[in-house]
Amino acid sequence: MRTPQDVERGLTAPERLGLDTRVEIRKAATQLLDTMPEGGGRLVIDLAQTREIDSAGLGALMLIQRRAAERRQVVVLRHPSEEIRFLLVLTKLYEL
Repeated sequence: MRTPQDVERGLTAPERLGLDTRVEIRKAATQLLDTMPEGGGRLVIDLAQTREIDSAGLGALMLIQRRAAERRQVVVLRHPSEEIRFLLVLTKLYEL
């Protein structure tokens, strides 16, 4: 039997996460977070295809994480490249 904490939704990030794609991914993530019960659930953002993230993309990830925190949900970033992992460490977003 699944509990609200077991609910997981997935989202694939674009190849370039930046100024042109930030609104699209933020809206998609917000919609997915809203489909999960408040106080439970996990949004998994797959970065396997993502080759570049700029400051606007980082901002979008921060807003997604903030929205999830408000709803007491978890955001997980999966499969970042080494370059993106380094950028996430520098910006302290690696904990996602």
